[in-house]
Amino acid sequence: MNVAAIQMVSSTRLTDNLARAAALIGEAASRGAELAVLPEYFCLMGQRDTDKLAIQETYGDGPIQRFLAASAREHGLWLVGGTLPLTVEDATAGTSRGHVYNSSLVFNPDGRCVARYDKMHLFRYDNGTERYDEARVLRPGASPTLFELPSRDGYRWRVGLSVCYDLRFAELYRHYAAQGADLLLVPSAFTQATGQAHWETLLRARAIENLACVVAAAQGGLHENNRRTWGHSLVVDPWGNVLDGREIEGEGVVLAEIDARQLARCRGQLPALEHRRL
Repeated sequence: MNVAAIQMVSSTRLTDNLARAAALIGEAASRGAELAVLPEYFCLMGQRDTDKLAIQETYGDGPIQRFLAASAREHGLWLVGGTLPLTVEDATAGTSRGHVYNSSLVFNPDGRCVARYDKMHLFRYDNGTERYDEARVLRPGASPTLFELPSRDGYRWRVGLSVCYDLRFAELYRHYAAQGADLLLVPSAFTQATGQAHWETLLRARAIENLACVVAAAQGGLHENNRRTWGHSLVVDPWGNVLDGREIEGEGVVLAEIDARQLARCRGQLPALEHRRL
């Protein structure tokens, strides 16, 4: 199955970001992608964390969700909408006021939303010059999400969803592996500092320890809010090899073929998942 990790440098303007996403999805489709993954915050990298609140949508409808559905349907591919802010259903509760979910939605080639994952682990970082605390605006998700993707060659991929900072929590991906996942998706917006230090190492580790393919679509470059993201979107095979990756900043499409037969060979030759004791 051909998979595409789409790298963006999203701006503070929703309409511009949707236009750029549309062009990149079109490029991925023209190059034969069956699955395209957009990065975290593909729709907006605001000047302030609270800018997410202004574009939040109720799950099931909204301009961003309609865009994703229409794009999947137009190109006849599976589309993972990076993340977008979804309204907390019990927003009248004191603990939810002023917060949204950072949600990854999956659309099938008919344009139907078939899976939703709300980011579970919220990033906090302070190195003295850069400070982030997603919990100021985001509410953490409550559970992992796995869905099935029947590829054109007849194989049914079991796909585990995650977002960015989740990558540091190996137990989430081990949970997916225990549920039979063989493909892990990681739309992200890693900072330059943390990405340079850990991004590729963590992605390859998640692939190796779970004998699974990994598709990681990232924000990559200097944004209008002066935040610089690491980029380096890539696709990793179950043996930890990088099948394709973007080594420079800026938007683009990383495309690679993941092979269910290779997946079976790796798991047959090294049945580590069967040897777990905990």
